[in-house]
Amino acid sequence: MWRPWGKSPTRVHDTSSPSSIFSCSSFKDIENLCSSDESTQSHQLVPAPKRTYVVFHRVRAANSLLRAWSTARPPALPEPETDAAKRHDQSPPVISIPGAEKRIVVYFTSLRVVRSTFEDCRAVRSILRGFRVSIDERDLSMDSSFLSELQQILGQRKLTLPRVFIGGRYVGGADEVRQLHEMGELKKFVEGLPAVEPGVCDTCGGICFVLCDDCNGSHKLYSEKGGFKSCTSCNENGLIRCPSCFSPSDY
Repeated sequence: MWRPWGKSPTRVHDTSSPSSIFSCSSFKDIENLCSSDESTQSHQLVPAPKRTYVVFHRVRAANSLLRAWSTARPPALPEPETDAAKRHDQSPPVISIPGAEKRIVVYFTSLRVVRSTFEDCRAVRSILRGFRVSIDERDLSMDSSFLSELQQILGQRKLTLPRVFIGGRYVGGADEVRQLHEMGELKKFVEGLPAVEPGVCDTCGGICFVLCDDCNGSHKLYSEKGGFKSCTSCNENGLIRCPSCFSPSDY
């Protein structure tokens, strides 16, 4: 409490009064006191931070692992083959007839059983004969061994006729020959082949077959001990290939 003004100018601090706790010597002390009270209250109200560094460490490790997976390059896959390589791998092998490099070989039939086949064979033979080059015509209806020979060359059991080889190399059938002839490419295929003399063969008359000398075309031989037996020198028709039309390498 303050004493009367007249007696003394000195103020006395009374510790018994409740208001004495706010007493201070200056305003600076009041400011310090308020700041200390606020800091004390803030420490009491705000809870202490929890120790969460373990969780943060796990989250950081997981993020690092995910970034590593996203940036990692996928395993290299084998490069796909180009279209040219596929075509090269799938291209059929070259089919050829050894010993026929200087002539045309035609497998055909002269039978009229199937009209379309007969017409194709006749048309192809007519086209090839127009070039006046050497042609080896092999009629499957005259000799069944031609069929086995063609099947072995092409590697197929079921075949359509005709089949054409130029210069020893396989060209194709009737459609391929017609297409090449219309485009003017067939002439390039036959260039360089030896020309054939006009006329027909004096030995066979253009048939390319003659009668067998052993059985005279009967395809049967008779002996007193064994009776009749098949001739081994000719085909089932009793014919042999004309020696003037076929070279010994064709047998």
